Amino acid sequence: MKSDPVTLPSPSPQDGSPIAKPDFKDVFESEETPLLHFAFGLVGRRAVAEEIVQDAFLQLHRHWETVGNPRPWLYRCVRNRSLNHIRDHKRETLTDPSDTESQTEDPREAPDAVLGRLEATGQVRALVSELPERDRRLIELKYYDGLKYKEISTRTGLTVGNVGYRLHHLLKHLADGLRRLGVEYA
Repeated sequence: MKSDPVTLPSPSPQDGSPIAKPDFKDVFESEETPLLHFAFGLVGRRAVAEEIVQDAFLQLHRHWETVGNPRPWLYRCVRNRSLNHIRDHKRETLTDPSDTESQTEDPREAPDAVLGRLEATGQVRALVSELPERDRRLIELKYYDGLKYKEISTRTGLTVGNVGYRLHHLLKHLADGLRRLGVEYA
């Protein structure tokens, strides 16, 4: 049973009244799923995202009395832990491990640029994972398997024109999703 999200209070109420801090259970119930999506978007692996979010909640529990506003604290914690994971596991690749070309990094590339690229890749993966199965399959066949429209048509039963049309609109949908998330891309 999914409950409505809990609205956490803003850090400074306009009427000057004291802020009632939500209880830990309410914070967990309202923030766990969005934090999982956020972490998955950064690291691109569900198991790692789950571990990062679990660690963040454990840290929050340990520091509960000193944390004034848990929501931004959790997002900052998850972001930092995700970036640490990316840094510590940079040899792991977000693409096909047999693709050695994607594993070569330009040593002159700024660390911020590398992290930005990894974050964008994670966000694309998160957006693709939210697509309906049929659309996700088209993206996989074209961009992961590298098939031509005719080959995709043969595998899916769609016409070649319909494959092109659907992929065009799927890419537009993904680009809009990235724009909404504030991800800059070329």
